[in-house]
Amino acid sequence: MKRASNTAIPGRSSDWEQLGGGLSRQILGWDNQIMMVKVKFEKGSIASQHTHFHTQTSFCHSGKFEFSIDGEKHVIEAGDGLYIAPNLIHGAVCLEAGVVLDVFSPVREDFLDGSVPSYLAGNE
Repeated sequence: MKRASNTAIPGRSSDWEQLGGGLSRQILGWDNQIMMVKVKFEKGSIASQHTHFHTQTSFCHSGKFEFSIDGEKHVIEAGDGLYIAPNLIHGAVCLEAGVVLDVFSPVREDFLDGSVPSYLAGNE
């Protein structure tokens, strides 16, 4: 069954979902194959090491982050991007408050049901 978000999703008028641990998110568009999520980090907030079967790309809109992907450290800031292959262990620490745009394929069903993964709230 084909499911999808609205065609236009104005970020300025969408509510931020509070995740805890200095993190919040907005889901900006999705269907069965792809999902785009804006994640806001406060300085020092952590997305703990985790893995998932989704392919992920991330774009740093603002701020500065240290990502660990498969044991390798990468510092990114505004304008930089990352690719994270499925099933690689990865996580991030926010060095300067900012926003990351994450794109997942396929859709993150757990995000749609309102679940907050423990790694986003720093509980892992």
